[in-house]
Amino acid sequence: MPADPVRCIALAGPTASGKSAAALAIAERWPVEIVSVDSALVYRGMDIGTAKPTAAERAAVPHHLIDITDPLNAYSAAEFVHDAQRLIGEIRTRGRTPLLVGGTMLYFKALMQGLDDMPRADADVRARIEAAAAAHGWPAMHAELARVDPATAARLAPNDAQRIQRALEVFEVSGRPISAFQTGEARATDNPVTEGAFLSLEPADRAWLHQRIAQRFDAMLAAGFIDEVKALRARGDLHPDLPSMRCVGYRQAWEALDAAGDAPLTAARQNELRDRGIFATRQLAKRQITWLRSMPQRRVIACDAPDGLAQVMAVVAPLMEGRS
Repeated sequence: MPADPVRCIALAGPTASGKSAAALAIAERWPVEIVSVDSALVYRGMDIGTAKPTAAERAAVPHHLIDITDPLNAYSAAEFVHDAQRLIGEIRTRGRTPLLVGGTMLYFKALMQGLDDMPRADADVRARIEAAAAAHGWPAMHAELARVDPATAARLAPNDAQRIQRALEVFEVSGRPISAFQTGEARATDNPVTEGAFLSLEPADRAWLHQRIAQRFDAMLAAGFIDEVKALRARGDLHPDLPSMRCVGYRQAWEALDAAGDAPLTAARQNELRDRGIFATRQLAKRQITWLRSMPQRRVIACDAPDGLAQVMAVVAPLMEGRS
């Protein structure tokens, strides 16, 4: 007797690996709804720099967890798990298959493996840490982290403000290093992604991905990315330490506009922004691939292969049609 179709399918990969195109191709053939697994797409008003699906693409197939919160807010992995589990149930009730698509590997890990019971964010503690960092610099805060949690400090760069801040916050709130919570023994969760249904688009040739990253960043600049960041700055309530404004591309654009002051960006500053944005995106892709390689349950598909999309469709067909 044929097996039932899978509960849901996950499609992961580094930025610019072709996830969105593959997801749309799947949606053309099978009844799916896309659940975004992307920590930047949740923010309204951040369209160009996140390569958000177009209105036509979103009209062609339902997309979820896009434009759900304001850039002033944070959106946690725990919130993602809650929302994704709810959506998976609702989509299946409609007789369709959830297709989880994105590159925020922490979200995938949280959904599939559960979350450690880590302390919640504490605004007062975070403000004190930010004030100390403003006075002494993030390398000094990294040195403090090395004193209280050497295991975590060893894997963080001295200027990784977001992660250093969170690690120090956890230690101050709980008295325990964040590494003590990250044991790999997370709470059990109802993992909706069954064996074989976690597809990972990974390039065999890293240069192929680097070229696509550069092309995408150039397209973003041509589409008005700098004006998008100017509009966000003009609101007056956003600042560069927010999770939304720390997104790759937005951080570099904000810094370039800060450096320019009231003057327009010169050609030299725009070129510098381009170089820094592409470099930061490459670093993001490198981290995403490292995450993926720690996930042995994934099925790797070479996204730079001439028949990469055909390979995706060949893997998805038995999953969707109950022949796995």
